[in-house]
Amino acid sequence: MLTAITGINWGDEGKGRMVDLLSQNYDIVVRYQGGNNAGHTVVNHLGKFILNLLPSGILRPEVVNVMGNGMVIDLAHLCGEIGRLRDAGVAISPKNLKISDKAVICLPYHVMQDVLEEDRLGDAKFGSTRRGIAPVYGDKYLKKAIRMGELKTLPALKERLKGIVEWKNLTVEGAYHAAPVQMEELWSWITQYGGQLADYVCDTGLYLNQAAAEGKNIMFEAQLGALRDIDFGIYPYTSSSSTIAAYAPIGAGIPNRKLDQVVGIMKAYSTCVGEGPFTAEMFGEEAEALRQAGGEYGAATGRPRRVGGFDVVASRYGMRMQGADEVALTKLDVLSGMEKIPVCVAYEVEGIGRVEEFPWGDELNKAKPIYEYLPGWQADLSHCRRMEDLPAEALSYIRYIEEKVSCKIKYVSVGPERDQYVTME
Repeated sequence: MLTAITGINWGDEGKGRMVDLLSQNYDIVVRYQGGNNAGHTVVNHLGKFILNLLPSGILRPEVVNVMGNGMVIDLAHLCGEIGRLRDAGVAISPKNLKISDKAVICLPYHVMQDVLEEDRLGDAKFGSTRRGIAPVYGDKYLKKAIRMGELKTLPALKERLKGIVEWKNLTVEGAYHAAPVQMEELWSWITQYGGQLADYVCDTGLYLNQAAAEGKNIMFEAQLGALRDIDFGIYPYTSSSSTIAAYAPIGAGIPNRKLDQVVGIMKAYSTCVGEGPFTAEMFGEEAEALRQAGGEYGAATGRPRRVGGFDVVASRYGMRMQGADEVALTKLDVLSGMEKIPVCVAYEVEGIGRVEEFPWGDELNKAKPIYEYLPGWQADLSHCRRMEDLPAEALSYIRYIEEKVSCKIKYVSVGPERDQYVTME
């Protein structure tokens, strides 16, 4: 079984929590795109973990974790993440963590360039996490990137890097008038952190292809959601990688393999970090109450998330982009206690009228939410483990969303702990 776990919306849907849960049935978990610009939060018996780069299966000792060629890896950040998990009692070695030799390294000058550009844009900024993601993906497609496999041939890497630094300084000094990148400092950074990771680097595509041939169960873990995809998201307010399930085999290193299943992750309400159109957004006291109830702050940056009611229009589009076979609905418990629950069922676009298909460009910028309200439930859901434990209003809300997005909801999360979920019949 080759299964992709993907976000239906803007990211932060709770993918890490579901990967941690479902990975009990898988041999391998693969991150196939993105960098440390987002985080997956997992809570288990060892504590609470925020994983920016490591696959969420790393918290299961029997699971092998792979960082695929579609990723961009900040060496210092990864070393720090591994260190924090080891301090918490998580065993990490080349036996349970494998890094693609074709994954690209996010270097300090990528972070610097990201910050310089966001500062230059000012009020027109894209809402970058300032962690170098767009510049490093740009360098990848300009064929100026360094790949993880080059850490095994340091003399050759050093010679190639000299020319790249000279080229990068044309932008750093010439365009931004900033201090130039120093080769000595950069090389010290690479050897310090790269030396700790070189033993993890291998041909993960070969490893995964052999595993698939042997009938191993492989899970592909996405970062962010469909609406942040570089091609199909709310461009230019997107990530710089492909977040959709169809990219999973490519970003993992096995483009010859096909997925058997896609599990889409949706929140029971809407959240969004960063800039860009977010039609269902709520404001004022109502928004702050929802943000506080859900602990809606970015796992990677700590930024307050924008919040709103469940967005049917965006979710239906995200479902189509991801091709989900079934859905996990997370954070239903956060809505407990609300007298009525808002659901954005359509958009009102100036000059056009009611819109039920996800619009683009200026139409999306002008879109206003059209809400319906469903009855809430005055009950704590954290103890629910079976469908019959759920209040009738909560069950009706689940079925309403299921009908609107035309996909079966199989799992419903009612809390952050591993066992706090309900399997729907």
